[in-house]
Amino acid sequence: MTLDALDTATKTALFEYLLRLGDDALILGHRLSEWCGHGPYLEEDIALANIALDCLGHANALLGLAGEVEGAGQSADDLAFFRDAIEFRNVQLVELPRGDFAFTIARQFLFSAYAHLLYEGLRESTFEPLAGIAAKAYKEVSYHLRHSSEWMLRLGDGTDESHRRTQQALNDLWMYTGELFEADDVLHALVEAGIAPDVPAARSRWKDMVTTVLEAATLQLPPEPPYMASGGRTGFHTEHLGHLLAEMQFLPRAYPDATW
Repeated sequence: MTLDALDTATKTALFEYLLRLGDDALILGHRLSEWCGHGPYLEEDIALANIALDCLGHANALLGLAGEVEGAGQSADDLAFFRDAIEFRNVQLVELPRGDFAFTIARQFLFSAYAHLLYEGLRESTFEPLAGIAAKAYKEVSYHLRHSSEWMLRLGDGTDESHRRTQQALNDLWMYTGELFEADDVLHALVEAGIAPDVPAARSRWKDMVTTVLEAATLQLPPEPPYMASGGRTGFHTEHLGHLLAEMQFLPRAYPDATW
């Protein structure tokens, strides 16, 4: 299925869906890039920077495709740098401040397990341009999951201090994981059209993946919290996103015609 074969309603839903995927990758990539020059040692510093670049590459492809689907002349850069916080559609999990190294690794592990399922399904999308992006991204998120899983084992089964910090990070992050599996009319329409995978239906599989690693790392699966964060997909964000965007968008907004 190509862009010309989509009706107006499907294009509208697909534009919204691509913003969600692209914004997740863009904001997470920005958070990871904050470690550049601050990693615990040189090799890990480079690894986090490379994962950040992978995420930004996914964002560029997905937001670029979103602009094509919208048909209003917006480029990936326009969508990344000239929208306000309320227009972003990322989950709140990715916009939280980077925290310490254990927090960053725990977040990356939880998100990568979700992204692995997401891109695995997207490879079979009936919308050919999206399936093509997913085929490349799936290889990279598989590496992200393996990398973060290995670190969860090292931190969880390491010193008392690394174990304590990693468990605390998991406990703090768990209330943000429910948003990854929310479903609404946009997703239902695209699942029915075979364009998007039914990731919410795979939540138990995600939990099994996470639990297997946590048990090996001597970490505990956090109990279900009384409140799950929600709203990122409709523009409701934490106070942290505005600060992040102010830093990320300053240059293109101050000098919109700048080139180098």
